[in-house]
Amino acid sequence: MEKIDRRTTLKLMGMGAALLAAGGRGLAQQAPTADQLVKGKNPKLIVLSQRPIVLETPYDLLASNPEKTPKDLLFIRNNVDLPGYNTVEGASPQGWKVEVGGLVDKPFTFEASELFAMPQTEVIMVLQCSGNGRSLFQPRPSGNPWKRGGVGNVTFRGVRLKDLLAAKGVKLGEKAFFITAHASRQGNAPEFVRSVPIQALEHALLALSMNGEPLPAVHGGPVRLVFPGYFGVNNVKWVQKIEFTEAENTTPEQMPRYRVPAIPNTHLPFLPQEPGKTYPYNFQNSRPNWLVTINSFIFAPLEGQRVQGPYVRVEGVAFNDGIVPIVSVEVSTNGGRTWHQAQLATQGKSFGWVRWQTTLYLRPGEHEVMARAWDATGRSQPLDGNIAWNERGYEYNGVMRVKFTVA
Repeated sequence: MEKIDRRTTLKLMGMGAALLAAGGRGLAQQAPTADQLVKGKNPKLIVLSQRPIVLETPYDLLASNPEKTPKDLLFIRNNVDLPGYNTVEGASPQGWKVEVGGLVDKPFTFEASELFAMPQTEVIMVLQCSGNGRSLFQPRPSGNPWKRGGVGNVTFRGVRLKDLLAAKGVKLGEKAFFITAHASRQGNAPEFVRSVPIQALEHALLALSMNGEPLPAVHGGPVRLVFPGYFGVNNVKWVQKIEFTEAENTTPEQMPRYRVPAIPNTHLPFLPQEPGKTYPYNFQNSRPNWLVTINSFIFAPLEGQRVQGPYVRVEGVAFNDGIVPIVSVEVSTNGGRTWHQAQLATQGKSFGWVRWQTTLYLRPGEHEVMARAWDATGRSQPLDGNIAWNERGYEYNGVMRVKFTVA
């Protein structure tokens, strides 16, 4: 066999590396973009999963739409992909039937198209995946590696569930402690069921539209059962059955998924779990991801941005479960030793996000700004979000930190 000298070996190795790089680029080009997976979505959305479809909104695009999140930019976290519904266009309500039963005196079935003739209610609300911010936990938990783009601010419009029950003359049983919603199983879709406490009935909405347009099929159209103030997983898309039940359902999406460790009969929001460890979830030692945790985001400046000084405008949004108002947002430029009060754009309770802004005097150079929100119950964000570490990475709400340069 003829020997190959060192120069030839290095040349062959270089050719091999080039071929591998080209092959890698080819594979990357073959991976579908967001608009190829879902018709009408912005191609810049980050594909976290192709099946079920999970798309994250790039943070700069989220921040550039501080009033509401348009349908082409809104994140998607599907647990079920309904065949033929991967589009931002609306789905026909004709023939879409929803059963209502369980602990009610008169079970009934209605067609989604009937709802348009009833009084409509509108709500602006934060829609957020309970895994949003997961990649900020250390070590990184299991699941889709969300950064901060699994959230949006949207306007839903539709018929309140309690108004529908009243119109049908339906009364609930004494032991109707939960609302249990089932998603459609069209096309042999997997079962998806979620239960929320009966208190959620006060604001529960059978949503028919989003941001003034027909509810996008991929976001649950033609009708989605929406619970303002609750994490996105509880807002069941393509709802086809609503039951009033005495207990939570026992499907995997209720147990062990979408839960965090908790101490029974305490007011603690979570049970500290040692990072990297597993937990033996059951209904007694954990709680579901129901109510949205208090949080705040910095929309300007953005990470790594270069801004003109010395007066720098800092702004963003804050939100909670809507039960009580956000009362303040504070910012710090010295690692949390001192805090500066920001100005809130609105006062009072809100299911949507509350805009805030302030102006800081900053010398030229690198800076880090932090933001935290407070609400009327005294709830705020931890300086170290990792204290709430859990193995599935739910409910991250640590103080946000942004590094930028002042020119």
